[in-house]
Parts: sequence; C-alpha cells; structure tokens
Amino acid sequence: MRVGLADRLTLAPASSGTRDHLTVTGLPGAPSTRDNLVLRALDALRAHAGIDLPPLFVALDKQIPAAAGLGGGSSDAASALRLAQAAWGISLSHVEQALGLELGSDVPFFLSDRAAALVEGRGEHIVPLPDPAGVGLLLVTPPIALATARVFARYDDLGPVLGLPALANVDTHQLVEAAELLRGSNDLWPAAASLEPSLTALRAELERHTSRPWMLSGSGPTLFALYASAAEAADAGRALVASGLSSLENALINAVDLVGPDPAWRYP
Repeated sequence: MRVGLADRLTLAPASSGTRDHLTVTGLPGAPSTRDNLVLRALDALRAHAGIDLPPLFVALDKQIPAAAGLGGGSSDAASALRLAQAAWGISLSHVEQALGLELGSDVPFFLSDRAAALVEGRGEHIVPLPDPAGVGLLLVTPPIALATARVFARYDDLGPVLGLPALANVDTHQLVEAAELLRGSNDLWPAAASLEPSLTALRAELERHTSRPWMLSGSGPTLFALYASAAEAADAGRALVASGLSSLENALINAVDLVGPDPAWRYP
C-alpha cells in the first residue's frame, strides 16, 4: 500500500563527466554511491536500451527514512526508471516490470501505479486491491539499524510462521476495523523482534498509550497504526510526543494519508 510520504527525485543532463552523478540531501542514511538503487536503475535501463545514453545528474531529497521498511529506495528506483526514459527520450515500458524485478521485489509494485495491491512471489504477481481512501497512518521509525538482509536471514533461521491471517481476506475499505487482524500478519515480525528486542517493548508502549494495534512495516524497524483519517493520526502523534516516552527519543514520527506527497504532520 502506498502512503503519503515521498522522496523528491530530479534528473537533468550532466554538464560534465561520463557517469551518472547522484547527490543526496534530506534525511541521512541513503548512500550516494553505486549501491543506491537510483544509480542501479539507470545502469539497468542503459543495459536494456542497448544504446549509448548520456550521463545524468540526479538530485535525491530524502523524506522517507532510509532502511526503515517503508520502501523508500524501491520507490526511488521506480521513479528513476520513469524519469530517465523521459530524459533520454526512449520508451522501455514493455520491460519495466522485468527491470524492476532486477532491482528489488518491491519495485514492480511502485511501477504498477496501484494504490494498494496483494503482491506475491518475488514481486512479479500483483493483484490490485480496492483503493483504501481516507485512511490515516501514524508511522514511528525508531533510531535502529535493522538491515533487510539480516531480517530475512533470521526469518530463514527461525523457519515459517504458522497461523498468520490471509491478507487476501482483508477488506481494504475497512482497514481500520481490520487492524487487530493485521497486527499479526507480517511474518517478518518474529525475525525483526529477535534481532532488536527493543521493538517489542516499543510496540507495547505505543499500544498502551494509543489503545490500538501497531504493526511492523516491511522488515522494520518502522511501526505503524491505522486511523480513520490523517488528522486523527496527527492528533495521536502529538499526544505521543507530549507523553514524553523515553522510547521515542530520536524517533521519526509521521502522520500520513494515502495521497501525500507530504505528511499531514511530522516530528521532529
């Protein structure tokens, strides 16, 4: 599901040099090296185009916390694929999904232009779901380093988690009502919590103070709760900050809708 929190990506012809150049501003944590999915997306696009394409200057303003389980890098890669085609005056739309899969399992979803979908396999099977309009989310990203690869490796060590609810049976028009069911739907939670036990304590505190279920986003460490509107999520965020919870020290908090691109409220 897309949420109203967005990075800003700008592409322009490079004035000098022979390679694409990336600058990163905004929130820390995203590399400006060839490891960044934006530059890898440009490399993949060139390889598939099979022609000489001029270098680009890319400016990335990070507003989505990096390595937070929010798909920021994947959404940036999808945007880079689209913007670079426009900048170069080419069209490879027939292989966009394949290009996306080369870059990561979440990229095809962001290329699909769907507000919500059930994504299966390695990301190649995308089943559109009804648009859950009007929903608000409160996102809490603690200052925890939790690499996706480590979480999946721990998941493999722990083995499959049994008895999880089927997300296909959740009505996206009633996400807030289904929050209790969704609380246990992320099978990466046991792996993430075993690597970072403070997540379990943080979730318990958030649930105690908000009286609603909190869930893990992706491989974490971001936790989120569902609200009837972004305004209601913002009010809950302000109340959390006012409570002075020590577990929220240095955390990033965003209240978002499903439209964006900017959050309805953020802290700090």
